[in-house]
Amino acid sequence: MSNKVNKNAMRAGAISAGTVLMLLMSSPAFALTRDDGDDPGPGMSVINTLGLYVAAPIVAFLVIAGLCMVAAKHSDNPHTHDTHHPRPSR
Repeated sequence: MSNKVNKNAMRAGAISAGTVLMLLMSSPAFALTRDDGDDPGPGMSVINTLGLYVAAPIVAFLVIAGLCMVAAKHSDNPHTHDTHHPRPSR
């Protein structure tokens, strides 16, 4: 029983140590050194950031959903026109 506990503890320790080493190697501190050809542009304003990462995906979703709805209305498939199917009376 003790051998199994020691084996599991060693395995957990090795995985934890490997995870910590990987996290340390990928830390943002290494991003402070510029690479060759690295030429960052000017920063984005709050309005530009919100437009790019919030408004643009919402608009894209609405356009795609609208195109799907228009395509469904012009479809020959009767199941795409009305999703309400009344229950037959008993």
